[in-house]
Amino acid sequence: MGVFRFVPFLVVALLAGCGSPPPPHPTPTATPSPTYGPPPPTGLSLSVGQVEAGLGHRASVLTLTNRDTAPRKVTGYPDLKILAGDGTPLEVKVERGTSYFARDLGPQDLTVQPGGKVVAVLAWSATVTSGDKRTGAAIAVVPVPGEPAQKQPLDTDLGTTDTVTVSSWATEVGA
Repeated sequence: MGVFRFVPFLVVALLAGCGSPPPPHPTPTATPSPTYGPPPPTGLSLSVGQVEAGLGHRASVLTLTNRDTAPRKVTGYPDLKILAGDGTPLEVKVERGTSYFARDLGPQDLTVQPGGKVVAVLAWSATVTSGDKRTGAAIAVVPVPGEPAQKQPLDTDLGTTDTVTVSSWATEVGA
């Protein structure tokens, strides 16, 4: 008889679970994020190195490779923009010169042989003072004037500085 006194409670518990099913969870609408294709197979091809960090500073090496069969001229500094996750440009100040990670030699006239490379260093501080932190998801770089921008993913945690520094194109970092 002891077991039968729990049967009514069991029946009530089972019936309580027989109600209508819970409403379906809302399906999140995904914001399409831009995709960045591989670098072009000809011309000057941009690649972006991994982000290096040190004492609140960040940097990435930008490399241009000449994929043409003839030498190419590269002069001065990369023309670049920091892009948000949706691909729109952020309001970020781009300074030219020496940074925590790289010495800038100033603008040079370089000839890049077929298969040859030149580099520049993009650097920024992740310092947070006051206000909202800003981050970028990619960069758009015009390697030389008159060519289209090449976009590559690059996470930039800009803190609250909203400033990046880029060195000039050179044959090697700091040289």
